[in-house]
Amino acid sequence: MATSNNDPPLILTLKLDQITFEQVNTLRQQYFPPERNFIPAHVTLFHALPGDQESAISQRLQKLCTQTSSIDLSLPTLRFLGNGVAIELVSPKLVQLRQTLAASWSDWLSAQDRQGYRSHITIQNKVAAAAARQVYGQLLEQWQPLQGYGEGLLLWYYQGGPWTLASEFSFTAEATVDP
Repeated sequence: MATSNNDPPLILTLKLDQITFEQVNTLRQQYFPPERNFIPAHVTLFHALPGDQESAISQRLQKLCTQTSSIDLSLPTLRFLGNGVAIELVSPKLVQLRQTLAASWSDWLSAQDRQGYRSHITIQNKVAAAAARQVYGQLLEQWQPLQGYGEGLLLWYYQGGPWTLASEFSFTAEATVDP
């Protein structure tokens, strides 16, 4: 994937509903090392899309989001990352949406984005393994599964540390009810 110096890579994340976002972001602010915590809690769908394809990416996202209703999310438990802790996220509809986009963008995907997808929200990272294990154990004892939903997609410019929001796309399709 080649991008010019003028086109920073793009990151695509799921926009969480406000209640879920506040719950997970509070945990991230509490446990993520403050000197490394440049961004709020998020669910990454793609880590590095080509910045020089922003227009095509945005058009694809706009079209997809008009055909997509909100996405139910389950956050059943925690995942130990070795040097951090994440909240597992279960959503077949989100996995399907990501697969659809990955098929559209297969020529653009980085090695990381070609790997298997396991959605999660990182609340601690890049700490000593002992510290991560302690936080994992402490949080696991009191963990209560969460339910939430995704209400859109966020496209970000990656700028070495902090991210800058490029575009927001809302899911606008009406939800269908199975008979």
